[in-house]
Amino acid sequence: MSSRPPIIINRLDAERLQRLIDEAGDKDLAVAELLEEELERGEVLDPEDIPENVVSMNSRVQFTDLTRNRQMIRTLVYPHALAGTEDGISVMAPVGAGLIGLRIGDIIDWPLPVGGEIRLRIDAILWQPEREQQFHR
Repeated sequence: MSSRPPIIINRLDAERLQRLIDEAGDKDLAVAELLEEELERGEVLDPEDIPENVVSMNSRVQFTDLTRNRQMIRTLVYPHALAGTEDGISVMAPVGAGLIGLRIGDIIDWPLPVGGEIRLRIDAILWQPEREQQFHR
């Protein structure tokens, strides 16, 4: 992997994500291992201290897949919330795991389970729980 910018993770998100990683089945193992690497290298802050330009769980994010030159808007959710979120992307999906903790303007090269990499750029955070003072969402 060629490029991984520094990341910031909400302490509550980190705890919940660690539980997901610990419970991951065989089909999610590759993403779980990458997500765990991200948690280990990330700066963990209390929810009240998360900057407004950081992707946290339940954030609605506008990002560009630079590999395919395709812009998307997705809400980063836990797997159990995927069915109830119209534009949701699971944090246990390869692209979803790559978004957590990035700042607006960051670019990350992220591996795909089928081989190769995808290059993602964070363009905007349209909604973020911490910005809306929803610290326990």
